[in-house]
Amino acid sequence: MSAQAYYEIINDEEEIFLAAYSQQLPLMLKGPTGCGKSRFVESMAQKLDRPLIQVSCHDETSASDLIGRYLLKGGETVWQDGPVTRAVRSGAILYLDEIAEAREDVIVILHALSDHRRELYLDRTGETIKASKEFMLVVSFNPGYQKSLKELKPSTRQRFVGLDFNVPAESIESRIVRTESGVNEKEALKLVRLANKVRQLRDLGLTETVSTRLLVDAAKLMNSGIGPRKACRVAIISPLTDDPEIHLALNEYVALVF
Repeated sequence: MSAQAYYEIINDEEEIFLAAYSQQLPLMLKGPTGCGKSRFVESMAQKLDRPLIQVSCHDETSASDLIGRYLLKGGETVWQDGPVTRAVRSGAILYLDEIAEAREDVIVILHALSDHRRELYLDRTGETIKASKEFMLVVSFNPGYQKSLKELKPSTRQRFVGLDFNVPAESIESRIVRTESGVNEKEALKLVRLANKVRQLRDLGLTETVSTRLLVDAAKLMNSGIGPRKACRVAIISPLTDDPEIHLALNEYVALVF
């Protein structure tokens, strides 16, 4: 049996998730990268004792990848379900991460699953699968990431109950970092305060800012004996940018904190 996923409840997200599940409503999670959306879904699937099928969407993800396709096995053509079909058949929680990155044909197949029909049509086989009451569709996306290039259409967004995620308060975020990595309270708080300084630097032009996930990665390195400045450089600064001037500026902030 897998260990319980650690997730720190921030607001009313657990209450909303459970209500949406009980009413068979699809749920949309909105928030920046690394703020805990995936971990939250994992923890809720465990709380509900339901299997979780997760798909990380990208611009190469096609409808066939998700629904299924015919494959040649032992000289025979055999249908193989994709992750969406498996989730609908088994009554799993289906989590489509970064749904805005998926192709339009993927969005189209979700329409009948995300309204009152709660069904999936397999055009290749002519089968229509009705979702059981245990099935739940959850999607996530980052509204701030490459907003001019990727955005969900209103007709898609309005099919979902929406939950907004953001960076936790300092005390909560430091507790998350401490719990996830094993570093002491003082070091965890320093990392969070460093992150908050960087998050306020709007003029750096970073596509993404420091996520809780990056802080946990840095803290884990520190807990393994890597010095704080080096840990911050490789786990926070390097993933954020390749610009040498921004590197230098961020390293100066690290030096002030550590």
